[in-house]
Amino acid sequence: MKNYPREKIRNIGVVAHGGAGKTSLVEAMLYNTGAITRLGRVEDGTTTADYHPEEINRKITIHLSLVPCEWQDNKLNVLDTPGYADFIGEVYSALRVVDTALFVVSAVDGVEVQTEIIWEYAARAGLPALVFVNKMDRENANFFNVLTELKDKLKANFVPVQLPIGQANDFTGLVDLITQKAYTYLDNGKSPQEIPVPDGLKETIASYREKLVEAAVEADDELMLKYLEGEELSSEEIILGLKNGIAQAKVVPVLCGAATKNIAVTNLMDILVNYCPAPAAVDDASFSALVFKTLADPYVGKMNFIRVYKGTLKNDMQVYNSSKEKTEKIGQILYVRGKNSVPTPEVPAGDMAVLVKLQHTTTADTLGEKDKGEKLEGITFPRPTLSVAISPKSKGDEDKLGNALNRLLEEDLTIQIEKNLETKENILTGMGELHLEIILERLKRKYGVDVSMEPPKIPYRETIRQTITMEGKYKKQTGGHGQYGHVWLRLEPLTEGEFEFTEEIFGGSVPKQYIPGTEKGVRESLAEGVLAGYPVTGLKVVLYDGSYHPVDSSELAFKIAASMAFKKGVQNAAPVLLEPIMYVEVTVPENFMGDVISDLNTKRGRVLGMEPAGNKTIVKATAPLAELTRYAIDLKSMTQGRGSFEMKFNGYEEVPARLAEEIIKKAKEKKDD
Repeated sequence: MKNYPREKIRNIGVVAHGGAGKTSLVEAMLYNTGAITRLGRVEDGTTTADYHPEEINRKITIHLSLVPCEWQDNKLNVLDTPGYADFIGEVYSALRVVDTALFVVSAVDGVEVQTEIIWEYAARAGLPALVFVNKMDRENANFFNVLTELKDKLKANFVPVQLPIGQANDFTGLVDLITQKAYTYLDNGKSPQEIPVPDGLKETIASYREKLVEAAVEADDELMLKYLEGEELSSEEIILGLKNGIAQAKVVPVLCGAATKNIAVTNLMDILVNYCPAPAAVDDASFSALVFKTLADPYVGKMNFIRVYKGTLKNDMQVYNSSKEKTEKIGQILYVRGKNSVPTPEVPAGDMAVLVKLQHTTTADTLGEKDKGEKLEGITFPRPTLSVAISPKSKGDEDKLGNALNRLLEEDLTIQIEKNLETKENILTGMGELHLEIILERLKRKYGVDVSMEPPKIPYRETIRQTITMEGKYKKQTGGHGQYGHVWLRLEPLTEGEFEFTEEIFGGSVPKQYIPGTEKGVRESLAEGVLAGYPVTGLKVVLYDGSYHPVDSSELAFKIAASMAFKKGVQNAAPVLLEPIMYVEVTVPENFMGDVISDLNTKRGRVLGMEPAGNKTIVKATAPLAELTRYAIDLKSMTQGRGSFEMKFNGYEEVPARLAEEIIKKAKEKKDD
């Protein structure tokens, strides 16, 4: 694959809701350029873009894939992205480094949830966009219904540049509204054949062409003036207006076709080359690039996918990672197409490539020149919200699991892993059930670690509700010196803070040298409460009296005495179970707000208030963590995937008596086992 100058490169992110046919469209593009000799099928696991085992097995896109192709002496760097919400981090990576987003929408299913979510993200970034209405050959396909949905749901200036000839079984080709020519398709779609414009479409064509001209002049004041004065615009002027409108994200062209039959895909590719913006020109010749994906390949090693923004990257260069403040030596540079790769000596500005075996570099890092110190804007990833506790099925695999998780964290920045010090569990947090399943599969397949997964334990606490005094006496006589420790403790509920220890000893009833041992005995006893064995919190302990033996007393004896007094005291001070309460902010479209509030009420939640956030509403609430462990799944189901949430620890509150009884009962049964 040869190098192309910046103005001959188009960086295209292909995005859609799952099942709209993105990967089939990318496959058809590769076939039309001669990059592949036969069309692969998603159903057969033979497409170029979906080559990972988990993608072939599930027949869906899971990983962002770079699949460049060459068309009309231009290079199209096509990024095929997942269409499922669990892998939206890959979409965000792609949209950060492309110059145009190509939305694929099913002519049968219309504008689906994930399309709405990705559109919102792309629109905020001001990214130029096109829409390809796919599956025009399928039963119930309707181009005009989709066009109406696009306008109603996504609220942008969607303008057809093509109209279909027929729909569903009658779909045979299209009319190009710019050239006003009609085409049908032979030779498996590669060769559009011009045909007369169908008579029955002429009125519709005239109407939509007028709308196209109106859209084309909106981004150009000179053309607008000419249009308003009633002058006829040439095709060249319309094309120029459309180019400007697309580049400024003011116009969104809508095209149509059928990817699996390769119908109208070449027309789409012509539009991508001739109308979409090339990478922006930069006068500064110094080198800078952004890493947008990291992959651990079993044969090649660590692969960093980069887009070069300025200058030229060359073999054997020393580059500076300003994100990590480390210097890297560039070894081999690869142009990749799916799993295939070819080496290249250099990569010009605007192009994409892969660097292998860099030591310190990971996703979202900037590579550049040390003396420049430039740091490119990184990538915003969504926060994972579904947590599970994981452990290796083989006890000897703990270290192996840790190393494997570190490797996965380099590849996927929508994963979090932490050790819960209270429950002693490894907590893995991902974007959803499918995401977590895939992670466990990869741990087994790539790193040989078989892992079990279960809901995380809730870190309950215990406390007291009454003030009480309690004596603790430890007396043991042996052949030589005995052991003697004697304390009186006062246990009080603490309104603020977790624990406090003080002493009110008068007259030396407990000598000063034994007070630290007393405190230690109490502190160690905090680790395990009397109800269900959870840590004790929210209390003050006062050492106010005791006695000692001049020979037999020791720090150890007072430590044991204090522990005895504390445990008996807690048992008699109206102990209760506490649960962690989380502060939650749920962002949802207004029409789902009632369902979200009702659901929070069933989860023992308290709604604190609401506030508008654009076309959505933020519901603020508190709720017990025990009720929220699967909230990511519940919210997705309730809002059809349109809702999102964040939560953080808010404090501890008493568990209702009925629930507390069940928790205590289970804890005792487990202890007895």
